[in-house]
Amino acid sequence: MASILTIDELFSWRSPSAKGYRDKRGELSDSDLIDLMIAEPRLIRRPIAIRTDDPSRHVLGVRAADLEAIAVE
Repeated sequence: MASILTIDELFSWRSPSAKGYRDKRGELSDSDLIDLMIAEPRLIRRPIAIRTDDPSRHVLGVRAADLEAIAVE
């Protein structure tokens, strides 16, 4: 997954749990973000949908239209 998406994309910046980190966006390293997500799984953006036949077609988040778009062949 990390070869398709950046750690910053996987971090749920809009989550209420991320409120204390938003002002540090761009300053935190990938390692810092991973450590935060391990400690607080709510910081992982979800759902994550990736097509196995075409990993470039992926969606992060809950927008139904986006999820439907990658499900259709």
